[in-house]
Amino acid sequence: MISINIFKALKGTQGFFDLAIDETINKSDFIGVYGKSGAGKTSLLRMLSGLDIPDKGTIIVEDTPWFDSSKRTNLPVQKRNIGYVFQEDVLFDNMTVLQNLHFALSKSNEIKLLDELIDIMELEALLNFNTYQLSGGQKQRISLARALVRQPKLLLLDEPLSALDYEMRQRLQEYIKKAHKTYQLTTLMVSHDPWELYQLVDKVWQINDGKIVKKGTPEQILPLELYKKII
Repeated sequence: MISINIFKALKGTQGFFDLAIDETINKSDFIGVYGKSGAGKTSLLRMLSGLDIPDKGTIIVEDTPWFDSSKRTNLPVQKRNIGYVFQEDVLFDNMTVLQNLHFALSKSNEIKLLDELIDIMELEALLNFNTYQLSGGQKQRISLARALVRQPKLLLLDEPLSALDYEMRQRLQEYIKKAHKTYQLTTLMVSHDPWELYQLVDKVWQINDGKIVKKGTPEQILPLELYKKII
């Protein structure tokens, strides 16, 4: 279980606002974070990852404090055991795909897991290519596999498919869904696409001006007309 109780003053396109989140995430939850641009969605992910620091509050993961302002605890990014996939890949272009994946392995990781991910993500044919030779969709598959090989307690997806064409998004959604189910991941995914969230997540947090204003199933939170079209 992950307990989040954080506050941070932010500046958005419409001026200053306060991000204030007090929520609990259960193991294996797949939560979609939805809302207009500048509402605080990415800031939430960055604070969970340790890339940004809340002004105050706590982030407790399985009884381990990742952040506690009252005790001046702020676990470094590399010790938080997260997987983070951004909108644009952050791969090493001077390395092959296999080298990029091995780079993410820690001593506790097993090669068996890497082999499983290569199979799930259909990466076998790409392993000896340098990443600069690959398409955007291929790079995102590798970014996802690299995040998963760390066996993260929390997987953070920040609009990882938004720059891809429709067909590739469909394929990568299937990869994400399969990986989430296979490894019983705990996942937060930022997306502006209601249809994408219908396809993937179990729960939705709708954020506006730094606050969760609605939460529930995709059917409860997202536009009903769209859901009717999908089913």
